[in-house]
Amino acid sequence: MAQAKISAKAAEPRGRFYRSTSMADRSGRLLERLDQLELRVEAFRDAASAMEQEKEILLEMIHSIQNSQDMRNISEGEREELNLTASRLMGRTLTVEVSVETIRNPQQQESLSHATRMIDEIVDKLLNDLEDSRSHLMMLYGACTSDVPSVPIDQKFQSVVIGCAIEDQKKIKRRLETLLRHIENSDKSITLLEHPKSTQQPCNNKQD
Repeated sequence: MAQAKISAKAAEPRGRFYRSTSMADRSGRLLERLDQLELRVEAFRDAASAMEQEKEILLEMIHSIQNSQDMRNISEGEREELNLTASRLMGRTLTVEVSVETIRNPQQQESLSHATRMIDEIVDKLLNDLEDSRSHLMMLYGACTSDVPSVPIDQKFQSVVIGCAIEDQKKIKRRLETLLRHIENSDKSITLLEHPKSTQQPCNNKQD
């Protein structure tokens, strides 16, 4: 009896040690699977963000074609047909809904709202003063890039953007890039419209 009790007591710690090791192994395997899933989740979000950007680019390109100088220099019938095709493509693009929600704390939400208001204020003035609005947008864009800016940056805007979530910082930069491209394309259209007028010279034939 005494020997049996001693054997039982001796076996008890070993059993506990074995169960503890097994639980640790199981926990380690679960943690490893979660780590792998985290990588897949981030890749999934990145892919969705890329689709968001692709949708923005497609809509911008369709809009650019509709308002291009080439579209103005074709017959009315051809223009109408091409506009119908462009509208169809835009409609199909808009049927794709992609949304990646950004997790923000209250401070980041306030910073995003502030940055959005600053951009919107400039956009509202675009039609009245294109050049001044372009200069202001370039100052805002310079505050969002790590490259050495070619113009002075808006330091107030920079401090606001720094307070935004990383994903929002990227979206703000993309929005400014899109706005500057629109302005550049509008400026080119105006130049193309004015250029023929300025270059057309009367043809003076010399008479012998």
